[in-house]
Amino acid sequence: MFVDTAKVVVDTAKEASGGAGWIMHHILDSHELSFEPFGVLHLPQIQLFGIDISITKHIVFLWFAMVIVISVFYYISKSYKKSLVPKGFTNLMEMLIIFVRDDIAKETIGEKYKRYVPYLLTVFFFILTCNLLGLVPYGNTVTSNINITATLATFSFIMIQAGGMKKYGILGYFKAMIPHGIPSLLVPIMFIVEFLGLFTKPFALAVRLFANMIAGHTVIFALIGLIFILHTYFVAPVSVAFALFIELLEILVAFIQAYIFTVLTALFIGMAMHLEH
Repeated sequence: MFVDTAKVVVDTAKEASGGAGWIMHHILDSHELSFEPFGVLHLPQIQLFGIDISITKHIVFLWFAMVIVISVFYYISKSYKKSLVPKGFTNLMEMLIIFVRDDIAKETIGEKYKRYVPYLLTVFFFILTCNLLGLVPYGNTVTSNINITATLATFSFIMIQAGGMKKYGILGYFKAMIPHGIPSLLVPIMFIVEFLGLFTKPFALAVRLFANMIAGHTVIFALIGLIFILHTYFVAPVSVAFALFIELLEILVAFIQAYIFTVLTALFIGMAMHLEH
């Protein structure tokens, strides 16, 4: 991403002095893929029954992430058919899979954790892939789009509610949300509070991932943009050095945010399955 960032800033140097709008222009979704100085690929804009279903650059990178995740796990499955002893890349992936299974799912959900491991693995590796794609030249981080993170959080919300309802039943699940022994007059209030709490969890998942991923990219653009905003190249060494540091930090953030989203999803599923107060 650092090479891509420097290229974009040079191309938009004239805009930089006019404000920070150019930063969001290069971070937010659009209907084109920029491969400057080689050119720009305009994506098809499609309307169906008045609904915009156009292909955007974030959609394209979602497809890339999907293909990468499927291809990686297909390769791993083929590797195990050749040898039961993992080596190299397969061994690394096995370590991550066991980590998600034992240290996230098992520790937070409990004895029924196995049925949720496939979903948690999918979430972890998909988010991680999306995050890392934004760090390559001409790449884009789709998890900096609130629509994407909200969709991921919606799927987690469904899994959370399904976990609780599978254990308690639909009516039993909502009944179990009310703590035992509280006065009857407080039951309606507590039910409203607990019911609203069901929706704050996925909201927190969506906003946390979105905010952390968009913040790093914004800082990188802003640091390099200082060279043109201040109209001096004396600040260039400091700006580039700090931008490079943030870029390296973003690699760590990519893993941390995938972990946090996964562990919070597993934690919320565990909470839904253990509502006894």
